[in-house]
Amino acid sequence: MLTFHKMYETYSADIYRFSYFLCGNQHDAEDITSETFVRAWAYKHSIRVETLKAYLFTIARNIFLNQKRRRKHITLLEDVHVDKKPLPDISAGNQIKLQRVHKILSELPEIDRTVFLLRVQHDLPYAEIARIVQLSLAAVKVKIHRVRKKIILMCADKEVN
Repeated sequence: MLTFHKMYETYSADIYRFSYFLCGNQHDAEDITSETFVRAWAYKHSIRVETLKAYLFTIARNIFLNQKRRRKHITLLEDVHVDKKPLPDISAGNQIKLQRVHKILSELPEIDRTVFLLRVQHDLPYAEIARIVQLSLAAVKVKIHRVRKKIILMCADKEVN
């Protein structure tokens, strides 16, 4: 029998990372994560998706979309945290690349970002991603391919300049 504690311990890190990359804000990601588990536990008997993990991703995505609709007319300030420690050149280069990728992801349409994150970050099968976002398997594969290609091209362009 699955307890709330066991469910939270097992999936909270994945749901938080997914939420963070969707919204790009630590506080919102924490809210989405906690709300996801509250809703999942409240409706634990009505899980329709084949795996609990996919069900939790679906809930998190729906919470994000609801928040986005509510905040449509609100402009959020960027959360900027400067690391005051000096970093080695390699770490700085990696950080710049990561920021580039994060910026590219944040500019993508939500559905493209969602399918890409579910595949790359959470290693979900294409068929499960298709069920979560309610798209065809072919559409999911095309979206993921196009996002990968865009990231590679945009990162390569920045390195050349």
